[in-house]
Amino acid sequence: MGKLIRGVSKNARFFVVDTTDIVQEAQNIHRCSPTAIDAFGRLLTAGVIIGSTLKGNDVLTLRTDTNGELNNMVVTADSDGGVKGYLSNPSADVPLKDNGRSDVGTLVGKGILKIIKDMGLKEPYVGLSEINSGEIAQDLAYYFYNSEQTPTVIALGVKLKDENTVEYAGGYMIQLLPDADDDFITALEQKIGAIRPMTELMAGGMDIKRIAKLLYEDMNDENAEKLVEDYEILEEREVKYNCNCSADKFYRGLITLGKDQLEDIFKNEKELEAECHFCGKRYKFVEDDFKDILGK
Repeated sequence: MGKLIRGVSKNARFFVVDTTDIVQEAQNIHRCSPTAIDAFGRLLTAGVIIGSTLKGNDVLTLRTDTNGELNNMVVTADSDGGVKGYLSNPSADVPLKDNGRSDVGTLVGKGILKIIKDMGLKEPYVGLSEINSGEIAQDLAYYFYNSEQTPTVIALGVKLKDENTVEYAGGYMIQLLPDADDDFITALEQKIGAIRPMTELMAGGMDIKRIAKLLYEDMNDENAEKLVEDYEILEEREVKYNCNCSADKFYRGLITLGKDQLEDIFKNEKELEAECHFCGKRYKFVEDDFKDILGK
């Protein structure tokens, strides 16, 4: 079970999340390469953060369509802290960078990021943005700045203990509120440039509350001896990898194939098997399950 805190200050709202258990569950399901789980884990973490801004039964989908070997990733999140996802080529991998870090940017490549928000209206909101870096965090920050006119700082990270074990995963997002003070913006830029990556902070023993404190403490700039920015934590919640698939949902999807196509399937097969992309669970159906449709 992961953890998320959401808070606000005079000049910004912030989110900090530990998604170690979530990314580990994703790795258990999808069996990704080291670089693929790094990329996928970052997108899952982003889904948790952005999903926490939803209300009621709203659903968020993040989808990457790129020219890298990973091709595409899909993450779906809800307002209750649930997130799930899948990727088209989990075994794809590339060599490490010269500094020993994962080359997520090369594996993801360039393309399009889709942000889809289903808010129960006739049509969902669909935002499109370019993926230029492939590093996920930078591309999401670019989206918020250009599509929603919201200056945003995002940090996402995944650290593996070995090929199958996620040691740390998490991230934070800070979004400036309208009319944020210039002094705060300057101080925030300096602070973000000075602190270590998210997974290194976690490895150093910091929990998400301590990381939130770090983001705000001792913020100095050239024009202020001491810039004090008090903040308030508005919410603490558990977050988790959660797939809500069911036999009934798959059944309702299969009946849309229609009578003729179902008859053709059962002429050659004794059973029809469907597998969930998100969790890998398999559901089996036999001809008798569709007797009302087939007229038998």
